Amino acid sequence: MKNDPERYRTFHFSSHENPYISHEALSEISSDMTALSYRMEIMAEDIDEAPGGLWTRKTIEDNRIQTAPDLSRIVVAIDPSVTTAGDEAGIIVAGKYKDHGYVLEDLTVQGSPLKWAEAAIAAYHKYQANIIIAEKNNGGEMVELVIKQVDRNVPVKLVTASRDKHTGAEPIAALYEQGRIHHVSKFNALEDEMCLWVPGDPSPNRMDALVWALTELMLGSSIDWVQVIGE
Repeated sequence: MKNDPERYRTFHFSSHENPYISHEALSEISSDMTALSYRMEIMAEDIDEAPGGLWTRKTIEDNRIQTAPDLSRIVVAIDPSVTTAGDEAGIIVAGKYKDHGYVLEDLTVQGSPLKWAEAAIAAYHKYQANIIIAEKNNGGEMVELVIKQVDRNVPVKLVTASRDKHTGAEPIAALYEQGRIHHVSKFNALEDEMCLWVPGDPSPNRMDALVWALTELMLGSSIDWVQVIGE
């Protein structure tokens, strides 16, 4: 049986060729998909990275390392979610040594604000970080309040984008191209988000948290894209 070539068969076809999906259903499913999602999910194309994306697999791989140096500054960045069953809350830990940045861990979670706040605070203590950076999205001051409820001694900086996410991600992508950002180990989910994101599409949570962290470390919060809340 194990050597029987007829035992297993592999099929590769688009959803348009699936006789069990109606044209009406397919049209409805496709109506709110991005162009990239349509190519992958409906047309069954195997796409490893998005044409025109800001990051490439090669750039990330060429600068990957296994051990970070003695970092001078470490931050934990959160792209928060405000509901238990909603989007994941992106949580990225990153550090800096001289003029290079190091991505240390992806701790993204799905759950209540209390759950992601506890995860971020645990990372803050684990890495002896300097600060937690959090995006002030539709949750407003809730982000800082939840973190302070868990540990009132953790320093928190709330930031919000004054321009679009593409504009904010571009200078970070440029640092990758310059060989100045290193992933310490491999972060599959994060790297998928980075390499499959097309500017103009909604930006994913891990990638947003990454951009917040590296912006704080490498560019400071004085650049036009970031507004610091409460300073």
